[in-house]
Amino acid sequence: MNPFTFNTTPSIVFETGAAKRLGSIACKKLGGNLLFVTDPGLRKLGLCDPALASLEEAGARVTVFDSVEADPSLATLMKAVEAGRGVTGVIGFGGGSSMDVAKLAALLLGSGENLDEAWGVAQAKGPRLPLVLVPTTAGTGSEVTPVSIITVGEEEKRGVSSAVILPDIAVLDAELTLGLPAHITAATGVDAMVHAIEAYASKSANNNPLSKMLARQALQLLGANIETAVFKGSDTAARGAMLLGSMLAGQAFANSPVAAVHALAYPIGGTFHVPHGLSNALVLPHVLRFNAPDASHLYAEIAADAFPALAREEGTQARCAAFIEELAGLSKKLGMETTLREVKIGKEALPKMAADAMKQQRLLVNNPREVSEADALAIYTAAW
Repeated sequence: MNPFTFNTTPSIVFETGAAKRLGSIACKKLGGNLLFVTDPGLRKLGLCDPALASLEEAGARVTVFDSVEADPSLATLMKAVEAGRGVTGVIGFGGGSSMDVAKLAALLLGSGENLDEAWGVAQAKGPRLPLVLVPTTAGTGSEVTPVSIITVGEEEKRGVSSAVILPDIAVLDAELTLGLPAHITAATGVDAMVHAIEAYASKSANNNPLSKMLARQALQLLGANIETAVFKGSDTAARGAMLLGSMLAGQAFANSPVAAVHALAYPIGGTFHVPHGLSNALVLPHVLRFNAPDASHLYAEIAADAFPALAREEGTQARCAAFIEELAGLSKKLGMETTLREVKIGKEALPKMAADAMKQQRLLVNNPREVSEADALAIYTAAW
């Protein structure tokens, strides 16, 4: 067996209603002067209020930064850092964007290091401030990943990947996801499935038995519950299963990194501002078909985890093909857009997207099959 390293969030609280007692969960670790990072939508809905009340009841002084947008910009990150000067700890409350900003705010406030020197893999040195993350969507798994993605300039996305930014505590509360609209539930759920699939098939030297086990468990939970969560959004059990599945997939890809699906999704989100989960879903079946000559045995191994009926498919090639078709059909069944033209991407944009995707070499090196710029263009063309 190859040597590997497995890092994850040291403390995970999975409890319906846990956000209402966030003060007792978090303040001992974070101290009494906190930066609370979230987005304007959650603040307006009042979803943050019970957590903020709990923190204040615990005696904490809380500075709320609620200006995080989708695909957060470098400017937003730096405003969060400025808002947090002098705090003792950071809470990220929201989707992947809020958690990504909270991670890097904790890093920059705790270390004062130059962000330009932290981009990339294992470049961030730390230390960071104490950090607690509370996801309100079941998709990114950011609460257990050492990755933060920030939009730099108009279109470019850059990432910091370092165990230094793993939080101290992740709080998983299914109640926080009950009001999530169906289209967001669908996109974030498919995003979590992509994390599990890419982690399982990753060519990374750090692909390991723990990640593979977690990816399969994640697919079992996600595949069994995603339709219920989308179409019966008040089902707390399904919402909890999706949240747990997302977290397990996050643990998997945090240690066995994602690959070409994410690399080709980034230009879709960065240039055209398509939500990240939907960006992944749009290219997912086409990337898997491209990978199949080198990865069909891996996709066949996990096919029945996501879709139990595929256990009846005999033969690796047939099961792999059926798996890819089920994934393509799932997006349609969940009411998601399934082509690039449906999200207003013109065919003339595809060559630049292919060139931009090639900048994501930190992800492409993990793909089971080597991807050239011509291959990327062909995949985008198939997705158009």
